Amino acid sequence: MRHVFVSGCYDIIHAGHVQFFREAKALGDFLTVSFASEEVLWAHKQRRSSLPDEHKKGILEALDMIDQVVIGKGTEHGLDFKDDFLRLKPTILAVTEDDQYGAIKRELCTQVGAEYIILPKTPPQYEPVSTSQLVKWIRAPKDAPLRVDFAGGWLDVPRHARPGDFIVNCAIQPKVSLRDWGYERNAGLGGSGAWALLNGNTGVEEEIDLGVGWQDPAVIRETGLCVWRSGQKPSLEFKNDGSMLRGLMALWWSGKSHDTPSMADQKRDYAAIGKAGHIAREGVLKGDVATLGKGIAASYAVQLGEGMSPLPEAQGCVGRKYCGGGFGGYALYLFGTQEERAAFLRSETAARAIEPYSNWE
Repeated sequence: MRHVFVSGCYDIIHAGHVQFFREAKALGDFLTVSFASEEVLWAHKQRRSSLPDEHKKGILEALDMIDQVVIGKGTEHGLDFKDDFLRLKPTILAVTEDDQYGAIKRELCTQVGAEYIILPKTPPQYEPVSTSQLVKWIRAPKDAPLRVDFAGGWLDVPRHARPGDFIVNCAIQPKVSLRDWGYERNAGLGGSGAWALLNGNTGVEEEIDLGVGWQDPAVIRETGLCVWRSGQKPSLEFKNDGSMLRGLMALWWSGKSHDTPSMADQKRDYAAIGKAGHIAREGVLKGDVATLGKGIAASYAVQLGEGMSPLPEAQGCVGRKYCGGGFGGYALYLFGTQEERAAFLRSETAARAIEPYSNWE
């Protein structure tokens, strides 16, 4: 009898595992599947098992191609199944092409005279998926906020960071989901950060890899009205729930999209951007909308200096600026009173109301 042995975590059993078991069983007459115990999974991957061991064992035993299931409890990395392997002395140890422990598994095979067989990657019967991906999707929220930036934008780009300066921004609602976005795309509201979060990723490394900054995924994940230290990675100095902004913010759609990565290294006045960040930070710390508006206005002055088109004026607006990289997308308007915002919304068909969002709510 040709006895085939396979091992793995199989933490969330999916169709790719089933295909692997079938291909392994085709190598012989009897298939033993070993999976890492809850204790091993925690010790080696710092991750809780998706199911208690006995439940996982029951699911595997229900698959018709599997003849035997054992639970690996060894402490040696990559060889948690060693004791059972030496006891059962199978004919074949089957592994996948991307197995990380080939050398030590080959050595284990020599101890019992087993054949070490690498199963080639065959065309998948189902769209490939990994346990890590499944865990991310399970943990991902069903909806997420977007964000508006008040001042300090570009100082979150690692190569443009200025120690001692600040980035001030706020998560906003209505929120978005994968099926219901509700805003224009490529609009300067941190959509890529929200998209990453909705797919179970942090988004910080992805944004930096794109050559842009970390503020979008950072504030979207943190939520609230935030003051960040400029630097290589997100460092939150201060946060509140943003209640000082309720009823006072609006977005105005410019009618054209923008592309932040293409503007990341454009010539600009970083000292003036830093000064605007300090003013906006003072407004947040004091809870003073007028001072925050001055920081926004200082940011807008930098944008005009870069050649962006002037934005429409609005009665009672204490600060306005383009969101994100500008040259299109949405513009933020901050008003001194709720009545002034309401008048702006009535007068501008391209405007919409937004509110701060905090997970403290």
